[in-house]
Amino acid sequence: MSDYIAPLKDMLFVLDLVRQQTAMDQVEALAEFTPDFVAAVLEEAAKFASGALSPLNQIGDQQGCSFDQGTVTTAAGWKEAYQQFCDNGWMGLAMPEAIGGQALPKSIAQPVNEMWLSANLAFVMFHALNQGGSEILLHFGTDEQKQRYLEPLASGQWTIAMALTEPGAGSDLAATTTRATPVGDGSYRIKGQKIFITYGEHDMAENIVHLVLARTPDAPAGSRGISLFAVPKYRIATDGSLGASNDVVCSGIEHKMGLHGSPTCSMSYGDNDDCIGELIGAENKGLMAMFVLMNEARLSTGMQGVGFGEQSYQHSLRYAQERTQGSHFQSGARVTISQHPDVQRMLLSMHSQTMGLRALGYLIAAWIDLSEHSEDDHLRQQLRERIALLTPVFKAFSTEQGNQMSYTCIQVFGGMGFVEETGVSQFMRDARIITIYEGTTGIQARDLVFRKVLGDQGVALQHLLRDINQDADSLAAPLSQLQASLIRSGAAIHGQLRTLLEMAAKDSDQTRLHAGSVPLLEALGLLCVGWQLALLANQAHTRGDSDAAYHSNMIALARFYFAHEMPRIHALMSTVANADDGLKDFDFTAAG
Repeated sequence: MSDYIAPLKDMLFVLDLVRQQTAMDQVEALAEFTPDFVAAVLEEAAKFASGALSPLNQIGDQQGCSFDQGTVTTAAGWKEAYQQFCDNGWMGLAMPEAIGGQALPKSIAQPVNEMWLSANLAFVMFHALNQGGSEILLHFGTDEQKQRYLEPLASGQWTIAMALTEPGAGSDLAATTTRATPVGDGSYRIKGQKIFITYGEHDMAENIVHLVLARTPDAPAGSRGISLFAVPKYRIATDGSLGASNDVVCSGIEHKMGLHGSPTCSMSYGDNDDCIGELIGAENKGLMAMFVLMNEARLSTGMQGVGFGEQSYQHSLRYAQERTQGSHFQSGARVTISQHPDVQRMLLSMHSQTMGLRALGYLIAAWIDLSEHSEDDHLRQQLRERIALLTPVFKAFSTEQGNQMSYTCIQVFGGMGFVEETGVSQFMRDARIITIYEGTTGIQARDLVFRKVLGDQGVALQHLLRDINQDADSLAAPLSQLQASLIRSGAAIHGQLRTLLEMAAKDSDQTRLHAGSVPLLEALGLLCVGWQLALLANQAHTRGDSDAAYHSNMIALARFYFAHEMPRIHALMSTVANADDGLKDFDFTAAG
């Protein structure tokens, strides 16, 4: 299988657009990160992604992890690559300097993370956990906890494991049964089981800090009674040195469809009643703290969809330009399959989705930077609302498209995509989980509709649609078709928004809202990708002849997307309006 090559030109072109959209270089704390500096960081990251991580991707898939009496050993070369990753400072790229990080903005870390996720997702899954876990401690940890945990996490000396899911509970965190009993000295005795714990046990770092959701004895029922605890694999002395094992045991690893190189663990805490944890934040406020990590993980998972799209496009393009088959429908000459219009359609479907989703992911990262550094309180609040609105859209839509693009890649390869020789089947196997973990597509859609849209009566969504409309009005005259399509599509969603708000106010059943939530999310995803592609095309138009072929391709890419994908928005709005048709009348008990 050919190696991954970071698409630096595309990445830098998108970053130029993001700088224009956000005016982030006008913010003092962000102004020092010049385009030349960013390009230098990305070039170094590209070398590591292609030189160290990409060659290990297939090795991890083929070898997987081994489990022996509680010990997990990763694939050949992974431990050495992890050490190199940490030595080069990549773990702490966006973490504060005070804890040993490099304090780079998320808008720089996002394209770097895309490279890791593209080159070897199974390897780098620890990274978002360390980033998010560190942010939890920065927001909710005591001074002593920050002193104890943050520097080893920023350096990669220790890793984070997120322990949420329990057997039988799935995504229902309200059903958490793991117990945390006060010992009397401020610590808690933890007892319970967790499943699907990414990197819950491995051989790459010297300690693993489990962030465990559990209930204290007097906790109220449901999600209101969940607290968050730091439970290290090895106990930590006051001087930071590691002590005895903390009764944290891996009882097995999953045999999975994909991501074989990443250990997905079942964990037992306190089998010998000797597992000690410490409370992070306040009792019964664990979900509030854990959502910091979960939102980090959801945005990272959205970028995983971009990564699969980029890998799928790269491999498909190379294969299509090499594979000679069939005759051209006009000339009759034998040609490579890249000259067949249907193959070209598949290639551009992958490339357009990847470019648009990349732009959206980078833009969200830049909004996070601005929300943290802007001195304008009103702007910060608007940005936080925009980020909250688009996080479920980006996570769900990007991962669904990542799966579709992996499928399309195999279709381009034909029979050679179905056999393991080419390696592209790994993309489809690895990608399948990304629509499921960190909240399924249905969960993200419910979050979008009931928390984000109905929660503020559609205000944040209306602001987004207004901004998209204003950007459409600013497009150059040669892009008038894109302009008209953007305006029509935004208006269709806005019209359905009014209907949804009216329905929510008078319909106590709400079946239609639940059933229509995924189509609504998909429509918003399509619109946001089209919005970003239109702006990229406009940027290409203004650049003119400075790189004529590249800029012409960027405009053609947007035109393709608007012809093939944007019309789906109107069909989806019809689906949203009638989403409960048949659901109430179908008798599932009589279906079997």
